[in-house]
Amino acid sequence: MFFHKKEPIHTVDVNEANPRFAQLLLEQFGGATGELTAALQYWTQSFHCENPGIRDMLQDIAIEEFSHLEMVGKLIEAHTKNVDQTEVYKSTLFAVRGMGPHLLDSQGNAWSAKYINEGGDVVRDLRADIAAEAGARQTYEELIKLSTDEGTKNTLVHLLTREVSHTQMFMKALDSLGKLTDPFFGNIQPDNTVDIYYNLSTNGKEDQRGPWNSEPTFRYIADPVREVKS
Repeated sequence: MFFHKKEPIHTVDVNEANPRFAQLLLEQFGGATGELTAALQYWTQSFHCENPGIRDMLQDIAIEEFSHLEMVGKLIEAHTKNVDQTEVYKSTLFAVRGMGPHLLDSQGNAWSAKYINEGGDVVRDLRADIAAEAGARQTYEELIKLSTDEGTKNTLVHLLTREVSHTQMFMKALDSLGKLTDPFFGNIQPDNTVDIYYNLSTNGKEDQRGPWNSEPTFRYIADPVREVKS
C-alpha cells in the first residue's frame, strides 16, 4: 500500500523560470541515470533479495527515489510554467510536448526499461546500484554548474547529497555480506588465471605498477607474448 503526501521531501523553489534548463533537467526525469530508473531498479531488485534487511533497504531507497522524481518533476513544471509565449520556450521540447515533465531525456529520447540494471543476485545488484548512484551524482553535478537559479541549485544539491548517502548505504550492505572488496559471488569457482594481470598496454615507456597489478593479489605478466610462447 502506498500513500502520497503532497508536500515534497525537500523544498522546491524556482525564482526564475528557464525552459532551456528545464530540458536539461529531463535527463533526471526520463533519462538513463534519472530518478525513475533508480526507483524502478531498486524496487524490482527487492523482490528477488532474500536478505530481509537489504530487501527493506532497497524498498526504502526506491520510495525515496520516487520522491526525488517528484521533486525533479516540480522543478521542470516551475521552469516551464507561464513562459509558453517566449522564444526560449519555443526552442525546447516543451513547445511541442507542453509544459511540465515528460518521460523523455534531454534530447527527446523516450524512457526505456532497458535502463534498469537488475540480475537476481544481491551482490551483483548492489554493485550495479553503486554505479547507478555515481551516474546520477555526475549528472546532478553538471546540472548544478549550469544552473543560474539559486532555488534550483539548492534542490539539486540536496538530490546530489542523497545520491552520496545511497552509495554509502549500498556499500555498507555489501560490507555486511563480506563482499565490499571481494569480487567472488555465485557458485562456480574461477579457473587458475584469476590472479593474473596481463601487461597489454606497453608503449616503450616504464609500465605503471600499483595494487591493481601487484602481489600478493596478482601475478604480473610483464611480457604476455613471451609467456604464451613459452
